[in-house]
Amino acid sequence: MVIAIVIVTFIVFVMVDLLLRTVLRRLDETKRRKERQAALDIGLRVDVSPTAPSLKSVSVKEPKARILAVDDESIILDSFRKILVLAGYSVDTVENGPEALGLIQKTEYDFVFTDLKMPEFDGLEVTKAVKHLRPDIDVVIITGYASVESAVDAMKFGALDYVQKPFTEDELVAFTNKTLLRRQARLEKERPPMANLVTASSPESRSERVFNIPAGLFFSPAHVWVRIELNGEVRAGIDDFARKTIGRIDGVAMPRIGRAVKRGEVLFAVRQGSRMMEFPSPVDGRVSALNDEIESHPEHVEINPYDVGWLCRMEATSLSSDLESMRIGADAEDWYRKEIDRLGHLSDDLEDDSPSDTTTPSPPTLSDAQWSAFSSSFLGA
Repeated sequence: MVIAIVIVTFIVFVMVDLLLRTVLRRLDETKRRKERQAALDIGLRVDVSPTAPSLKSVSVKEPKARILAVDDESIILDSFRKILVLAGYSVDTVENGPEALGLIQKTEYDFVFTDLKMPEFDGLEVTKAVKHLRPDIDVVIITGYASVESAVDAMKFGALDYVQKPFTEDELVAFTNKTLLRRQARLEKERPPMANLVTASSPESRSERVFNIPAGLFFSPAHVWVRIELNGEVRAGIDDFARKTIGRIDGVAMPRIGRAVKRGEVLFAVRQGSRMMEFPSPVDGRVSALNDEIESHPEHVEINPYDVGWLCRMEATSLSSDLESMRIGADAEDWYRKEIDRLGHLSDDLEDDSPSDTTTPSPPTLSDAQWSAFSSSFLGA
C-alpha cells in the first residue's frame, strides 16, 4: 500500500512538473511575441534616415540574426518585417541598392535579402557589391518564378541561396531558419580550433572546433587518455582531439580481456567505413575490462569519449614510469595548442579530396591521405 502511494505521488509530481514547464514555456513564448509585436509597431514608424531615406528598422531582444532586406516593392518589405520580426529576427528594410550598400558599411548584418529585379541597381549588382565590401555577410536573392535561372546565376557571384515570391509566412520563416543554420555551420567550420581545459569554472564545449581536456586526466603522446581508478587500475579511451579530427566512428576494435600489452603496442582501433586507425597503449599492463556498450553503440565515443565512450580498463605494471611521458592539466592544454598548430600545417600540406556539405553542422571527414598522415604523425607511441 505504501509503495503504491509513493508511486502515485511520484507520477503526480512528474505530471505537475511537466504541466508547469509547458505553461511557463508558453507564457514565455507569448511574452516574447508581444515584445516583438511592440517592436514591430514602433519600427514601422521609423521611416527617415540621412543616408537611407527609405529605411525602416525593427530590432528585437536577442535576435536570431540581423537582416537587411532590399526591394523596390514596399509591400514585399512590409511582409518581410512583419513575418521575420515575429519569428525572432531584427529586420531593416530599404527600397534600393545604393541605400543598402551605405548601410552595410556602418551596420552589422548577418544577411542581406535582395530582390533580383530592381531598376538601375539590381540584385546581381547588390550581390557583387556586398560580397566585395562585406564578404562576411550572406546574401539571399528574392526572385519570382520566371527569374529562378538568373537567381542561380547570382549564386556564382557569392549569393548563398534564393527564395521565391510570393511566399507564405511559414515558407519564409522555414527558409530563413534553414539559411541561418547554414550560416552557423559555415562560421563554425571557419572558427579556429582551440583547446579547452575543463574545470569547475570552465565547462565542456560541444563545439566540433573546441577540444576538451578534463583537468583530472592524463594524456599520452598518442592521444589516448588515462584515468587512475580507486583500485589502482587505469581506464583509457581516445581523446577529444583524435575523436573530433577523425569525425564519424562506425566501429571499434577492442582488445581481449586478459591480454598483456606493452606501452606503444596497438591497444584498440576505430573504424570509419573500410579504414581503421590504431591507437597504441599508453601503459604496460593487462586488459582487465571492456566497455561492453561500445560494440553495439560506437557512437558513444563520439557523444563523450571521456565518459560513456571509455574503451577499456587495465592493470598497469609500471604506472609511475609510464605517467612520466603523459601530460595533465595546464601542461596538457599547452601540448594541445601545439598539436592544433601541427594539425593545421598537416591540413595545409594535404588537400582534402572528400566531398564537403556545409548545409548542416557535422564532424569533419578526413581524406585518405589525411587519414594516413594523421595516424602516422599523431598516433605514434
